[in-house]
Amino acid sequence: MIIAIDGPAASGKGTLARRLAEHFELRHLDTGLTYRAVAAALLAKGLPLGDEDVALEIARNLDLAHMDKSILSSHEIGEAASRIAVLGGLREELVALQKSFANTPPGAVLDGRDIGTVVCPDADVKLFVTASVEARARRRTDEMLSKGQEAEFSSVLDDLKRRDARDSERTVAPMRQAEDAHLLDTTEMDIESAFKTAVDIVSRARLS
Repeated sequence: MIIAIDGPAASGKGTLARRLAEHFELRHLDTGLTYRAVAAALLAKGLPLGDEDVALEIARNLDLAHMDKSILSSHEIGEAASRIAVLGGLREELVALQKSFANTPPGAVLDGRDIGTVVCPDADVKLFVTASVEARARRRTDEMLSKGQEAEFSSVLDDLKRRDARDSERTVAPMRQAEDAHLLDTTEMDIESAFKTAVDIVSRARLS
């Protein structure tokens, strides 16, 4: 069973994906971490983010079992990951890795920007999780502050707007809702309500 979850940054898709994977006893992959891991390696080496040859070499040696979310979740790495995500060759390499993960029994929950449209177009269930950009900026600001990081709502809001534009307007695998995806708007939902709604959607799909 494969569950594909797409949506913009800070929409809550990652938390939902982890909880759905646990609930349905499936493996989970935050595909954004694969881009973040490559971006982090480029930053650590002091190399330009546009150096696709080096990015490809890093991607080919990526170990999905050793991606540390606590390290890769920094705002700087997130911005860098969004920039390298437009590199066509790198996307092909990482998509192949993600497809392999998804198709390994017993299945998986994958979340990202192009799961339902590119990585797993034949997924058993597709969700597109979104929220207003203001709600997402508030969540991201609160999250950063809770971790002791500096965060200003207006700056986070501007960053999310830029990232949304970059993700949805790129020529290769732009972020969009798959035609057969279930839309889940979490603007007015807490995580428990969103999770219950998502479980209901997946459960109905399994029975159909």
